[in-house]
Amino acid sequence: MKQRFFLLLLAFSLAAWSQDAPVRRWSGGLLYGVGNEFPQKDYSYTNRYFQAQVYYSFNPGARWEYQVALQPEYNRATHQLLNMYFVTPDEPNYEEKRDEYTKLKDINEYILNCSFFVRRHFSKRLNVYFMANVGPMFTDTETERLSKGFAFCDVFALGVAYKLGDVTLDVRPNYRHTSNAGLQSSNAGFNTYNIAFGVTVPL
Repeated sequence: MKQRFFLLLLAFSLAAWSQDAPVRRWSGGLLYGVGNEFPQKDYSYTNRYFQAQVYYSFNPGARWEYQVALQPEYNRATHQLLNMYFVTPDEPNYEEKRDEYTKLKDINEYILNCSFFVRRHFSKRLNVYFMANVGPMFTDTETERLSKGFAFCDVFALGVAYKLGDVTLDVRPNYRHTSNAGLQSSNAGFNTYNIAFGVTVPL
């Protein structure tokens, strides 16, 4: 009787040990990025940002993996109007605005990015992905191209991720556009090319 109980316990232990690790659908991480406006003569704009990330995977482990993510972000930008004639005389107080907008200024942006990922896994360690992102944004500084207050942030990226144990390293070149969809007076917006580096771990 004792032998049968021991063999049964051993078989159960081996079966439990041989099972795959539980599927982890949630992961989280941090990302740091820098960017610049596309070359032009009207103004300068550079940015750097920090982003927290929480991912949910619909089909972890599949060759083609689909994820959604929330990515709250703080973006610090430096901007200066170089071509004062961008502000035209038909605008109220245009001379004062030219004087104000041509000063170098810092801009703080707060964004809640909502993202969708499509990943193609080439091995257990390496994957390449496409990301599309849209999110509400608040900017604290008036400029000639974007009014202070509520706006939107859109991002499109092609990235590479490489897994080392439980840590995934992420490199994310991306295109970023900010505007307010015409909800406020200034809506020319900013367009930047960026590169970001991040780390992600299972939750």
